[in-house]
This record gives sequence, structure tokens and C-alpha cells, in this order.
Amino acid sequence: MAKCDEGYLCDVCGEDVAEIVDSDLYLRYVIGELDPEVLHTTKERHIRCNPVVAQFIVDPEFQPPVAVEGAFDKRLLDEEYVRERERLVTRGWRRLREVLDTEAAIINYPLPEVQAEIRRKAGH
Repeated sequence: MAKCDEGYLCDVCGEDVAEIVDSDLYLRYVIGELDPEVLHTTKERHIRCNPVVAQFIVDPEFQPPVAVEGAFDKRLLDEEYVRERERLVTRGWRRLREVLDTEAAIINYPLPEVQAEIRRKAGH
């Protein structure tokens, strides 16, 4: 099978990342943690295969919630940091759900403040 026919395979579990709402790569892009210039060269994984990020999605549609044991467990982190991180990552995941069935250009996927920062860096 040609590489382009394989889809996006998860770097952790090896399974297909079939939907954008399951994509850690696009989630990190939408919340501003991945530069658009490296989007096409960065390895993909399922959101749940990156539990350190997934634990911050707090939405009734994201079931079951993800818990992390050990040093990166959000229950062990600063409460204000956790609240801010939950707001950002949850908004990002909800944004993925919004663009799922749209014809939006990829440059319009990120959250508004991330789009503004991308434009600022580009000099627009």
C-alpha cells in the first residue's frame, strides 16, 4: 500500500487516527502548541495515546475521561495551572468537533487567539 493510502497512523499504538476529533496532532495545532509549518512533518497519535494532554479535556462528550498516574497527574499540579490548561485543551477539543464536518481551511482550525498569533508572527 502506498504511504498516502495508509492514512495517519498513531505513533504510539500503530492504529489509524481516522477522525480529526481523535487527533493529538490537530489538537496541539488548534491550541497553538504546534507550528503550522511542521504540521505535515510531525508524527500523529490518538488523543488518548497522549494521556498527559488528554487528561485536560473536561467535556461530557469525551468519555471516559483520562487519568494519569505519576508525576504528570493533573491532580498533583497547581490548581490554577490545571484550570487554565483544562479550559484551553477542552476548547481545542471542542474546536476539532466544530471543524469535523465543515469545509473550513486548515489555517482556520486554530482557536481565535492562536490564529491571531500565527498572523502576528507572519507579519499580517
